[in-house]
Amino acid sequence: MAASTTTAPTEAGKTAATPGKAPRKVRARGQRSPLASFGLHATLAVAAVVAVFPVLWVLLTSLKPAQHAITTDFVKDPTLENYRYLVEETSFFTWFANSLLVAGVTTVLGVFIAATTGYAVSRFRFPGMKPLMWTLLITQMFPMAILIVPLYNLMGQLGLLNQPVGLIITYLTIAVPFCAWMMKGFFDTIPAEIDESGRVDGLTPFGTFWRLILPLARPGLAVTAFYSFITAWGEVAYASAFMVGDENLTLAGGLQTFVTQYTANWGPMTAASVLIAIPAAIFFVFAQRHLVAGMTAGATKG
Repeated sequence: MAASTTTAPTEAGKTAATPGKAPRKVRARGQRSPLASFGLHATLAVAAVVAVFPVLWVLLTSLKPAQHAITTDFVKDPTLENYRYLVEETSFFTWFANSLLVAGVTTVLGVFIAATTGYAVSRFRFPGMKPLMWTLLITQMFPMAILIVPLYNLMGQLGLLNQPVGLIITYLTIAVPFCAWMMKGFFDTIPAEIDESGRVDGLTPFGTFWRLILPLARPGLAVTAFYSFITAWGEVAYASAFMVGDENLTLAGGLQTFVTQYTANWGPMTAASVLIAIPAAIFFVFAQRHLVAGMTAGATKG
């Protein structure tokens, strides 16, 4: 009697057999083996733990009494004393208001300046355009530390030390060049025919930009707003150098008051860190659905 045979199917993922052998399953192209899938998920789990652990540890430390602040105990005698001390015994709300003012104005101005600059260099050709773009790019190459002294002297000559305006201008010099480059790449992805249709309808160039282009640029605007806000909200070096006195400090400068040459008050500092992270997290939640699209569009076109 002749041995029975079966023909291997052409579709991936189905059972295949050879004469005289048991059927075997053909793995689809790109399909991971169980071992590879386990390894990938294990790696992702470890990475998630590594990413979350510092945040969790700061939160737990903020709930510890002073005598246990630097111990390795996860939770021991939990208390809200650090938060009470922060709110009642320090100028935390003044620092918070100063940071909110600086970050809010920086975000609004940063989005407007970066969007208009990016649109101009994307749609128009004018003398000095390339040097302008190169200038914006080169400014990103200087480390922040080497700019503190010249900026401090400049702000002193202009009378902007200990003034929120000085910090806002400084943060704009950080946020706008990067965001303008990114917005230029994003506007390049929007068809120029939309601008032409606006001009046919009688809109001015700014009217076309404001009424037709900006609504299509929401993902890029979200990334610009997020970057500008985070730049101003969490920056430490300039805030510490340009602002002195409790009534002028931002949150970054206020946190440094908990650390002296001899001691460190870890409880209130970690409590302040937790409260500082809340506005940034809320801002991220509202902007996250646009972040990936905006960053991808701005990175792939230039």
